[in-house]
Amino acid sequence: MGEQTDRRVAIVTGASRGIGRAIATRLAGAGRHVVLVARSEGPLKDLAHEIGEAGGSASALAVDVGDGAALAKAIEGVAEEFGRIDILVNNAGITRDNLLLRMSDEEWDEVMNVNLRSAFVATRAAARPMMKGRFGRIVNISSTSGLSGNAGQANYAAAKSALVGFTKTVARELGGKGITANVIAPGFIETDMTANLAQTVKDHVQGLVSVKRLGVPEDIAAAVAYVTGDDAGFLTGQVIAVDGGMTM
Repeated sequence: MGEQTDRRVAIVTGASRGIGRAIATRLAGAGRHVVLVARSEGPLKDLAHEIGEAGGSASALAVDVGDGAALAKAIEGVAEEFGRIDILVNNAGITRDNLLLRMSDEEWDEVMNVNLRSAFVATRAAARPMMKGRFGRIVNISSTSGLSGNAGQANYAAAKSALVGFTKTVARELGGKGITANVIAPGFIETDMTANLAQTVKDHVQGLVSVKRLGVPEDIAAAVAYVTGDDAGFLTGQVIAVDGGMTM
């Protein structure tokens, strides 16, 4: 057993940029020790340093979430080091967009592995220490593509939709142990993933959004901060679309 901590310990996958970075920063600001997970160590160390400079607590854990064995071992290592895991945010995701008739088996499998299987592996690994501590907050980051579908994203939408059924099942299985599981489904959020879209596309999307603006990563981070809080113990098995009203 390594370093023990009185802080709640949160694991955030895909933490090096975009939505994951905003979530990690917000949770650290709320007093959690945040374990930052992504494939590249450099950006994680930079973020951990920034969080520390701001008075928070974070550590970097470089692991490819697409490697199930490595991911499970890494999460088990977190539990051993800190003696607890309280919060798990499965945020890591990739896109390999293509029209259905052109989509390769590899494009399908790669998205399923990173966007869906990693959430299963991470949740399974984190559940035992959460059960031991009689407290857990599991959040899976889906997408409005998983709720409504999106042309050119059969793989991505299928994986993100599957997270909903997975999360509801986890909520049913683990609820009696003090563990909640919820889905946050972002709408159109301005990140590196959407930066290359044409302005006409962005204008079209903004026209569909009731609040008449595009989302920012901090909008998602705020929702995650709420559902992972100590006061959110009666909220479980829910899908919260943070999309400015686009899919209501």
